[in-house]
Amino acid sequence: MTRTLEILDRLVAFPTVSRDSNLELIDWVQALLADAGFEVTRIWSPDRTKAGLFARIGPNVDGGICLSAHTDVVPVDGQLWTRPPFELTDDGDRVIGRGTTDMKGFLASALATAERAGQGKLSFPLSLSISYDEEIGCVGIQQMMPELRNLIGTPRLVIVGEPTSMQVATGHKGKSALNVTCHGQAGHSALAPDFVNAIHVAAGFVTKIQGLQDRLKSGAVDKDYRIPYSTVHIGKISGGTALNIVPSETQVALEFRHLAETPAREIESEIRKIADDVSQAYPCAPKVDVDVVNSYPGLDIEATKPIVTWASDIAGTPKTTKVSFGTEAGFFSQLGLDTVVLGPGDMATDGHKPDEGLAKSELISCDRMMDQICSSLRG
Repeated sequence: MTRTLEILDRLVAFPTVSRDSNLELIDWVQALLADAGFEVTRIWSPDRTKAGLFARIGPNVDGGICLSAHTDVVPVDGQLWTRPPFELTDDGDRVIGRGTTDMKGFLASALATAERAGQGKLSFPLSLSISYDEEIGCVGIQQMMPELRNLIGTPRLVIVGEPTSMQVATGHKGKSALNVTCHGQAGHSALAPDFVNAIHVAAGFVTKIQGLQDRLKSGAVDKDYRIPYSTVHIGKISGGTALNIVPSETQVALEFRHLAETPAREIESEIRKIADDVSQAYPCAPKVDVDVVNSYPGLDIEATKPIVTWASDIAGTPKTTKVSFGTEAGFFSQLGLDTVVLGPGDMATDGHKPDEGLAKSELISCDRMMDQICSSLRG
């Protein structure tokens, strides 16, 4: 574990908050992988302020393992940290620092494994997919995918190393984020009944969305999830400019998270129908607009597949799970690749929190799994 901790110390020191560049970290990681003998491809963001990497070592054959991680972390603004967030602090049986759990701990273990893999002959390839902007809706992997799909080949398994307490996760819900614009008519508040109030339009929309949630709750169910049905959530409403002006526009930000059994297009269609129904109630105002801002696919792989059993064996945790948070795994699954989520740390305990930390025992378990991956690649 010593080398993994050394690498983790370097990774945490790069303050790769999603709003900022990750290029210093990428430079350092690319050099490490190149020195280990990997063929490394840098995949730039459209504005070239960030980048991801795809690295591969071993024979050009099918099979092997792909390890997937993201480099960005959530902000520390407004959080009360008792330790420096961008310095790795040894706290006995834990290490503390932003990104230790989500998910630089896994990346450190993967990079230490990459160095070991380069020291001997492999019968099957090892590859690493390293992305950016995962924390703002899996944006980076979407931008990388046109190039990545031509590089990744057909690994036996893709392991996305988000924190699962080293338990194999076979699924998570897909997610779509939408912005809804409700229109009204501006006017003096003394004459408010003569105008359409955009906030009233939004209130009607929100009420109908509550009804949609009730229908989703009585629909498809997957009891492996803590919330076993698809959900719709309104997170922000903004409208109006002054108390004495009838609002002409109100913005409603919402998301839905859907089970594999409930395709995103079905829920989106329901939301658009609600918007149309609300618009008909206010014929003097422009129609309610619905725009999809971002979306990512869910993951759903059969827990009984032999490759899942193998992953559970090398992780040392025989029981599989499904996670409530989203990951990049669905993008690999859409390529037809068997994919699981599996990594050190507990999102509920440490993810996105002040004094985020990671138990050393989790890193030891992850390193042990990586050793078995290396052994399997040597044939």
